[in-house]
Order: sequence, then C-alpha cells, then structure tokens
Amino acid sequence: MSAQPKNKPHSRPVKRARRITAPQITARKGGDPIVCLTAYDAPTAEILDEHVDLILVGDSLGMVVHGLPSTVGVTLDMMILHGKAVMRGSKTAMVVVDLPFGAYEASKEQAFGAASRVMMETGCQAVKIESGTYAAETIEYLVTRGIPVMSHVGLRPQSMHVLGGFKARGRTAEIADEILENAKAASDAGSFAVVVEGVSEKLANRVTKAVSIPTIGIGASAQCDGQILVTPDMLGQFERVPKFVKKYCDQLGATREAIANYAADVTDRSFPGEANLYHFNKPSS
Repeated sequence: MSAQPKNKPHSRPVKRARRITAPQITARKGGDPIVCLTAYDAPTAEILDEHVDLILVGDSLGMVVHGLPSTVGVTLDMMILHGKAVMRGSKTAMVVVDLPFGAYEASKEQAFGAASRVMMETGCQAVKIESGTYAAETIEYLVTRGIPVMSHVGLRPQSMHVLGGFKARGRTAEIADEILENAKAASDAGSFAVVVEGVSEKLANRVTKAVSIPTIGIGASAQCDGQILVTPDMLGQFERVPKFVKKYCDQLGATREAIANYAADVTDRSFPGEANLYHFNKPSS
C-alpha cells in the first residue's frame, strides 16, 4: 500500500491582542503576504480569525449562501445581517464588508450613507467597493470622512451584465491599461488596499508594482501582496469552481456521505442509539 501524502507543516497562528487596522494592512505592502478569506456567519469567522489577517464579508454571499444567480440581487440589509454575524464570531482579524450593487454608485453622498450605516450597525473596520476611475471621488469622500475603503478592480462581479459574464479581464492592451489606471486611481484616492480579480499574472504584477497600496489577488498572481478566496469554494463545497480556486478539502463529498449515512441509520432504526438516549431514574415514592 502506498504511503499517504503528508500535510504541509504550518506555523502556529500569531496571537494578536487587538484587531488589525487598515493602516497595518497598508504597511504590509511588499512585506509578508496578507492572508484573506470570506466569511458570512459567526462559526466560520471564529475558525478563520486566528489564521487570517482580513475577513471579507463579500457580496458573494448572494450566490454561495442565498442561491442567487449573481451578486446583483444582494441588498444592504443582507450585508449588514451577515456583517453582524461575522463580527460576533471574530476577535482580531480585520473585517471588511462589501457595499452591494446600487448602494454607492449614484453619488458620493449615497455611498457615505450606505458605508456609515454598515460600519455603525456591524462594527466592521472598513467597506469594499468595486471601483474604476469614476469611483475615485467617492473613495476620497469616504476616506476623508473616516471610512477606510478597500477597492476592487479587474473582473467586477457587480458589472457582470456589462462585461458579458464572469470572464477574465485584460485580454487586450486597452482593457489592461484601463484596469491599471483604475487601480492607480483607487490608490491615489486613499484606498488602503485593492483587490485584483480575474486578470493575467503579467497584468497583476504590473498593478502590484504601480500602486503604493497592497494588492489582494484572486485569480491574479502569487506576487500580489496578499490573496483571497471565497471560503466555500476553497473548502470544496461546490462541484464547480473558478479555475483560479484551489480546493483544500472536499466538503461537498464529506457532507453528502454524512447525510447518506444519517438517512440510512434512521431508516434501519439504528439511530438514535443507546449513547444518544436519555434514561431517568424512577422518582422515589
């Protein structure tokens, strides 16, 4: 019988006394990689907390939690509900909450209203917006009023109807230059970090070198200043995941097996067993 593959050794998580802040994330530019994952509930946030620097309450929750076909149907109330849960489950990781589609595009004043509500009601440390050069004024407006902003360039899921679906971006020199300018504008406007999604390794490296803030890659390059994945994707909760996802376990297979075993035990009356039953002594007369 062949030997089982050994797991990679992992260093123990660094104990932190306080939550990581936006300036601390920015200071990691060019330093130790920034570890990020998404969470939408308290139990997951509690597991992630000691291992990651930043937890994103992404509007991806619309698809991976609520079964929506895209992120476009996610509401501000949904983001706040899940943001509260993640804050209850985490203690030291920085928590960033997405502003959903329609919550910030109309004006910088609308964006401030949505962002301030998210921060006040959840207690999170920052918000994230999908951004282009058009959003620079909004980012600056939020930052100068005390709201840290993480930006998002490249493949922008909220714009999937305009972009023609969830497709990698930057295939032409013109689009690549546009993404680079979007990232520069976000950095210059005061973002503390920028997510770079669904672009070539070459373009991601260009962006990382061109901006003074950390780049957080997702489907980008290992040379970005950090990485993020949608946690249910990397845990193998779904059969199909984007090409850039590495599945670190088979949660779907394990769950299916567990449920099938439960159903079989109920059917043949082997559950509940003796270990699962209560027995009380007869009351004395």
